[in-house]
Amino acid sequence: MNTNFFNQIQQLDFTGVLQLNISKGIESNLIVTVLLNNEQCGDSAKNGIPPLTFNATPQEFDEGFFEQITTPIQKVSGLMVDMEKFQKQLDEAKAQSAIEKAKTEKEKKEKEAKDKKFKDAMAKADELEKEGKFREAWIKVPDITEFPEKADEIRKRKISLSDKFATPSLFGATEEAPHESPEEAVTADYPIDEADEEE
Repeated sequence: MNTNFFNQIQQLDFTGVLQLNISKGIESNLIVTVLLNNEQCGDSAKNGIPPLTFNATPQEFDEGFFEQITTPIQKVSGLMVDMEKFQKQLDEAKAQSAIEKAKTEKEKKEKEAKDKKFKDAMAKADELEKEGKFREAWIKVPDITEFPEKADEIRKRKISLSDKFATPSLFGATEEAPHESPEEAVTADYPIDEADEEE
C-alpha cells in the first residue's frame, strides 16, 4: 500500500510540533485531533488555542483531510510565531524600560545630591552671615559654574553679602565696617590738655 500522507504533511507550512491523535469513533468513523505546539513561543496564550477535531469516515479523511487542516494549521502557526515575536519585543521593551528607569533614577539621585550640596552651602552661608562673618559667608556661597541653573540666586546672594562686608565712606572709597564711634574719631586727633581743664 502506497500513500502520500507524509509528503502532504511535509508540504504543510508550519513551525513547531504537529500532534495527531487518532481514535475510533462510533460505527466506522475516526476521530482525529490535530494540535500544533510551538515550544519557542513563550506566550501562555498559546495554550488557549483549541485543537482541530474531525469526526469522519476513513474515505472522507482520504478525500479532504489535508484541505481541511491546511489553512487552520498555517493560521495557528503564524499566530504562534507572531506571538513569539511580540513576546521578544515586549521583553526588549521591558529591558529598555528597566534601563531607562535606572537611568532616570540615577539622574534623580544625582540631582538630589546636587540640590542637597547647594542647600547645604547656602545654609552654611546663612549661618556665617548671622554670626556677622560676611566674608566667610560670601566664600561659602556656591560657585555659578557649579550650579548654572541657580545663577541669579547665587549672584543676588553674593551681592547682598558683599554689600555687608564693604561699606562706602564719605569720600567714595570703600572701607571695612566701622571700628570706632564718631566721638572717638574726633577726639583721637586732639590730645586733651588736662592743665586747661583744671583752670
